[in-house]
Amino acid sequence: MDPSIAFEIHHRPDFALLKVELAAGQRIMAEPSAMISMDPSIRLKSGLKGGLLKSLGRAFGGESLIINTFTADNSPGEVLFAPGPMGDIHHYHLQGGNELLVQRGGYLANTDGVEVTGKWQGAKGFFSGEGLILLKASGQGDIFFNTYGAVIEIDVNGGYVVDTGYIVAFESTLSYRVGILPGQNMGSKIKSFVFGGESLVCHFSGAGKLWIQTRAIAPFIRWVWPYRPQKKRD
Repeated sequence: MDPSIAFEIHHRPDFALLKVELAAGQRIMAEPSAMISMDPSIRLKSGLKGGLLKSLGRAFGGESLIINTFTADNSPGEVLFAPGPMGDIHHYHLQGGNELLVQRGGYLANTDGVEVTGKWQGAKGFFSGEGLILLKASGQGDIFFNTYGAVIEIDVNGGYVVDTGYIVAFESTLSYRVGILPGQNMGSKIKSFVFGGESLVCHFSGAGKLWIQTRAIAPFIRWVWPYRPQKKRD
């Protein structure tokens, strides 16, 4: 059966939700707690996907060990999904030869034929501050990922520089290395890492698509921190 499914993305870019129309016999896998509602004809099953090691890889990539599978057994049905962050949802179709790398926390759902695993990034993942493992989607079918804020699609042809906190996903045809902003020395890098601000960036090279988000969690936390409730001292 063709792994492609009928879907619509509504309420973009601030509070996007994904509506999936499953034909009889089709199924879709999604992150736990992402389901908003579903038709009674849909059967839900929770469990590890791809075995323990692959599930652990997804967990290190910021996702859950458990994957929910929604199946339209004997008749078609509708399922609604929404991610945790306030932002957009983007669709990407894998054609068998291409792979997609998704930043931690960005996975929402995928169809049959797509395998989602953790991808070890070594030291460059560590220094990016975004986790040691990215999620790698391969195979043939549809994958949906979410952003914090709106999503911007960029066609890289040569080189591009992005703050690590704003990267959402990129095609595997792109190479990258993590470094500091041009003009900063090691002292500036350490100060920025400790006290906040722009410093660590990804230098992309090659040709391929890159998706970035218009907001990042860390700057928002720094902005809201002074307004947090505090206990009054006696």
